[in-house]
Amino acid sequence: MFQKYKNVETVKPGGLDLKDRLVGVQRVTKVTKGGRAFGFSAIVVVGDENGVVGHGLGKSKEVATAIAKAIEDGKKNLIRIPLNKGTLPHEQKGKYGGARVYIQPASHGTGVIAGGAVRAVLEAVGVHDVLSKSQGSSNPHNVVKATFDALLQLRDARTISQQRGISMDKVFKG
Repeated sequence: MFQKYKNVETVKPGGLDLKDRLVGVQRVTKVTKGGRAFGFSAIVVVGDENGVVGHGLGKSKEVATAIAKAIEDGKKNLIRIPLNKGTLPHEQKGKYGGARVYIQPASHGTGVIAGGAVRAVLEAVGVHDVLSKSQGSSNPHNVVKATFDALLQLRDARTISQQRGISMDKVFKG
């Protein structure tokens, strides 16, 4: 799922205190010759609020079962995101389908300035201070994936110094 990103650290759910956040539930309808068959699809974000996050989609005839399936799917797709004292290491843009998301680090005490699906993802990661803007599509599925796209592109100073083969001092001096 995350093949196009370099340095993505996948995480096993064992031993983590994961909390789930419901992003959205949609009622879907299949029209058959016997009438309409209703079902539900749920999208959930799962995270430990300490840099580990995943998202999942579940579908079922009942809402509770769809949510349970989404949580299980989210636990299978956990990744680690670099954080810097409760905020992000740098600003980043993410895109998926028609949804575009911009996230920017903020000073301590700012809070999570984000709406809807972006807020659910950032809170599940454990970001406490961030500014964000969601543009384009407001479809929660694509907004969650666009937010993940932005988060997966984040790199901390230690990773950059290792990739470039230089010391941490040179990373900050330019």
